[in-house]
Amino acid sequence: MNKAHLSRAAAPGAAVLCAVPLLCLPAAAAPVEPFRAGFRPADSGAKIIKETRVGRLGRDLTVRTPNLDVPVKVRVLLPKGWRKNAARTWPVLYAYSGGSDDYRSWTKNSRIEQWAAKYDAIVVMPEAASSSYTNWWNGGKRGNPRWETFHTKDVIQLIERNYRANKRRSAVGVSAGGMGAMKYAARNPRMYKFVAALSSPLWMTGPGIPASTALTAITQSQSVWDIFGDPVIDRANWERNDPYVLAKGLRGTKIYFSAGTTGKAGPGDPEVSPLDVGLSGEQIVGELNRAFDERLDKLGIKHTANLYGDGRHNWPAWRRIMKDLWPKLMKSLNAEKIG
Repeated sequence: MNKAHLSRAAAPGAAVLCAVPLLCLPAAAAPVEPFRAGFRPADSGAKIIKETRVGRLGRDLTVRTPNLDVPVKVRVLLPKGWRKNAARTWPVLYAYSGGSDDYRSWTKNSRIEQWAAKYDAIVVMPEAASSSYTNWWNGGKRGNPRWETFHTKDVIQLIERNYRANKRRSAVGVSAGGMGAMKYAARNPRMYKFVAALSSPLWMTGPGIPASTALTAITQSQSVWDIFGDPVIDRANWERNDPYVLAKGLRGTKIYFSAGTTGKAGPGDPEVSPLDVGLSGEQIVGELNRAFDERLDKLGIKHTANLYGDGRHNWPAWRRIMKDLWPKLMKSLNAEKIG
């Protein structure tokens, strides 16, 4: 496997979504493993080629798919009482990571394992590898990597066909992952019961955002043109990836989004310089969320906008939000409390 081949899937546009200049680091690619019999493939031919236990209820899956150039990981948290041969099925929460994180970020940076253990639902955390949650444009040639197809087709089908998951789904994402969750929900109406985005850039074609995205990518030796295309010539493709433009597709889905707006640290955030990019970046994201709020109001689409003021673009802020948000996500799945 040559370096260029690996970078296409593992480090696509490291800063790109980061629509604000935040660190985005590539995730390591999983080694190719022989296909393990007993797992049903997705329609595309995507396969689970390895399953590893993580604790008592966790599973790390290695998935090989024609939509990506290398195998990638998916972390799954199973509820108490789950059995592969059970007669019943379980609802699913899909949790998407930010641009600098990987499939392990939710378990490393939040209390998601403890939260999940209290409810009768499956939690799925797929790799995103700084993907910008899109099928890459590649100068109009498209082709791999097709991250959106991987997330919305391959992963969902593999979980439903192999882990007793049903079609009652909700989704939550932080930073770029929230943009991805909101975009996926808008492009696939009724795919999720509830979609939540925390500190996410929800207006990708907003004033100055394509230029900021492109500039950030250049500083990381990446090309936004490979991912979304030229912001002017290929604007239609940018709009196909913009929750603000796609907002009409959210009608009928329960919607929640949150962001800080002041550029100041919130309770529990680290002490940093007033010029810290996590503060200024969150303030920009807050303005994009404010515009998204107004857009949904004009469309008459019900939603909850938590524009909470002080808060940095970081996990301490998201953990504060998730403490109250988690029960609402579980309620949307009709998941019973079991612990």
